[in-house]
Amino acid sequence: MLSLNYTENFLGLEDVESEILSSNDFETNIYLKTKLKTQVCPNCRHDTKRVHDYQKQIVKDLDSFGKHTILHLTKRRYYCKNCGNVFMEKISFLPRYQRNTKRLVAKVMVDFGKPFSTKNIADMHNISPGVARRIFDRISYPSPKLPKVLSIDEFKGNAARIKFQCILTDPVKKKVLDILPSKRTEDICSYFFKYSIEERRNVEFIVMDMSPQFMDIMRSCFPRAKIVVDKFHVCRHVTWAIENVRKREQKKFGDDRRRYFKRSRWVILRHGNKLNPDDLLQLEGMLEISHDLREAYALKECFYGFMGCKDIEKAKKELAGWNLRVGIANLEEFNKCFNTVNRWQPYILRAFSTGYTNGYTEGVNNKIKVLKRICYGVRNFDRFRNRILHLMAA
Repeated sequence: MLSLNYTENFLGLEDVESEILSSNDFETNIYLKTKLKTQVCPNCRHDTKRVHDYQKQIVKDLDSFGKHTILHLTKRRYYCKNCGNVFMEKISFLPRYQRNTKRLVAKVMVDFGKPFSTKNIADMHNISPGVARRIFDRISYPSPKLPKVLSIDEFKGNAARIKFQCILTDPVKKKVLDILPSKRTEDICSYFFKYSIEERRNVEFIVMDMSPQFMDIMRSCFPRAKIVVDKFHVCRHVTWAIENVRKREQKKFGDDRRRYFKRSRWVILRHGNKLNPDDLLQLEGMLEISHDLREAYALKECFYGFMGCKDIEKAKKELAGWNLRVGIANLEEFNKCFNTVNRWQPYILRAFSTGYTNGYTEGVNNKIKVLKRICYGVRNFDRFRNRILHLMAA
């Protein structure tokens, strides 16, 4: 049988003495009593050791050996002879008016930094989801300082009954700065105008997608910052163009060949140098059937070569060659893509001279999607914002 001293040392709790320990298949019940100590009266600051009465309280602690731990704590109330005040003793591991130990609360906050739902966290620690939410709501993240390189993007959040939220990150230091409640122009502008003009002038670069809305906002809020368009969003326009060519061409085929082209579209979309010999044979068979698809594939590969350039001078030459080939091919889908790329050309080329991308931001967006799936959505925006910031800070 375990000795009482061993139980006290195992618990690691100060100012208590263990009396009884009982256990079953699901939980461990430990009966504790606080040690008699000199207390300071909170009213007159005089010392006293006179006990007024005892009170019992059930406290939840961290699990041990796969079982829930329940502490049955007997507490003392002390009487002050000087002023007649009756007060509850201070317990180092238990805050006032709480029924969960400090280390249990700390562990719950740590688990909120992982992709778990509130219900999962509550079940793990034998508390209710409401208690888990109230513990997490103690966490608050203030507005950040603006970095020299600012990245902005939108994501589907559905918090506060608004379909899209915005995320601000520092792509250089790999840090999430803040989450904005909506992507509406007035909301984003009002957020940035809270910062002084001196703080906004310190922002040198802004990394974003090809959004005219974001362009107008950033030009008005950050007049000195240079816009950098993320490479991924540029490549996406070329991907859409070749997909539209494929869809147009496969409509001319019979049902079997049309289904084959649809299921094998990844061969056309993947970079040519990443295909094995069998994939190359499959690709060649698909491109022989359609002249327009062959031209579209050549334009796609040429554009991927442009996006893979390491310096801006080579990128300019590759882009000029791609523009020439688009004009010769004269495909409607790529003509639209050509107009878009040339309209954003200065901002696209700036990505080659700076090396800044939205890669980190897109990775964070993916983690947000995982969190939303696990939690079945988060409707409270303040809690959603703090959860994302807490998850990325862990």
